[in-house]
Amino acid sequence: MKYDTIIGLEIHAELKTKSKMFCSCNNDANHKAPNTTVCPICLGHPGTLPVPNQEAVNWTIMTGLALHCKINRLSKFDRKNYFYPDLPKGYQISQYDLPFCYNGYLEIDGTKILITRVHLEEDTGKSTHFKDKDYTLLDFNRAGTPLMELVTEPVIKDALEAKKFCQAYQQILRYLDISNADMEKGEMRCEANISLQEAGKWEYKDGLIKPKKGHTLNNKVEVKNINSFRAVEKAINFEITRQGAALDKGELIVAETRGWDENKAMTVSQRVKETSADYRYFPEPDIPPLKIDDGWLAKLEAELPEMPQVKKARFIREYNFSPEIADVLIADKALADWTENVISELDAWIEANGDEEERQEKRLAKTAGNWITSELLKHLNADNKRIIDLKISSENFAELICLIYQDKINSSAGQRILEEMYQNGGDPTDIMKLMGLEQMDNTEELEIAVRKIIDTNPAQADAYRGGKVALLQFFVGQIMAETNGKANPKIVRELLEKLLK
Repeated sequence: MKYDTIIGLEIHAELKTKSKMFCSCNNDANHKAPNTTVCPICLGHPGTLPVPNQEAVNWTIMTGLALHCKINRLSKFDRKNYFYPDLPKGYQISQYDLPFCYNGYLEIDGTKILITRVHLEEDTGKSTHFKDKDYTLLDFNRAGTPLMELVTEPVIKDALEAKKFCQAYQQILRYLDISNADMEKGEMRCEANISLQEAGKWEYKDGLIKPKKGHTLNNKVEVKNINSFRAVEKAINFEITRQGAALDKGELIVAETRGWDENKAMTVSQRVKETSADYRYFPEPDIPPLKIDDGWLAKLEAELPEMPQVKKARFIREYNFSPEIADVLIADKALADWTENVISELDAWIEANGDEEERQEKRLAKTAGNWITSELLKHLNADNKRIIDLKISSENFAELICLIYQDKINSSAGQRILEEMYQNGGDPTDIMKLMGLEQMDNTEELEIAVRKIIDTNPAQADAYRGGKVALLQFFVGQIMAETNGKANPKIVRELLEKLLK
């Protein structure tokens, strides 16, 4: 039977504010002893009063603006009641019917993925279970951390689109510099709601999946414990296959919460899924509603950085980058900024050399982009480092690009110089001279080397003259080896074509 896959995502991101959501405790609990960054407020002691973290509120609204959301001018916090050992108050301060942000979208491969809401709440503590012992330990250092939740409409069609959405959202959080959003560290947590419906027997209307007349909907399943982008795709695909097989057998899909087991590569049942009625939401009595006026919004809009997809379009337009190169460069905001610093240095070199033609600017920028993505990132990725760890200044990298552009060094020499710069830093011109890599451009000197190689390879020379023109590259390689990679390959080719006639 033919089924349509319907996916909605809920993504939580921990905000990296200095203090927690409703108290002044240190929000950075990394490498700290359990239960040391806590106070009566985040431990839920009776009589304590929460005070909202304004920075967390600002960052949530900015996220909404970056995602084309509408902003509720009157917003409030609510109590979400449930009883888990790691929830010290017995309820979570969250938002229900008046979130800060609503009705937005994020474009993925030309498709607008609709966003229902972005709201703010507090995180829970952390439970550590010991299978071989009959107890669980609780660490409340994380309790009260500002937690921003994004909820999409049920409009995602497959696992790959869901993964791309998560990746694009993480990129936005990092561009805004409000969350590290590292999934493996739990700083960004993705939950997927998945259902399979018979094709033609349902419709999407007013933000809801509804059955057509005479039909009923299959239940949706929520999948948790997803801690990587790869796991997002694998968990959703597993669940699609599981539900499809069950429906083919005439089985009922249970509305439940399932967890992703990475070791077994499968989802496992955890509990029956709660509804909003189970949480008994009501307005948080200790926090007045927040009024968001025009001045507040204007200030936050002015602080928004250029978003990744806007930057990508500009990189393609201004620097003549291919979409693939632009994608790599904008993936990390620090890398994108460093790239622009390199291009700024190249523009200064063009101006100093009296040639400000747009054609040359784009050609130099494109060369820089190619060398950054193909050569520089090769070194960084091999060492699992980021651009912030780099010893090469943008000025020195731009100088290297200029040496290549001016034919003072060839590509092979450029790679050797770059490797030295990567390992130890330094000025590329000084390294070029120290390593003796300056390109040989003297035609008379190169002709001696070319004649020598032709004379020592008579069989290949005859074969070339007999029509095997591909052998030209053999001779180029031999001459590059003879000159320790210093020969100007353009001049070498011209001399070979002349002397091999």
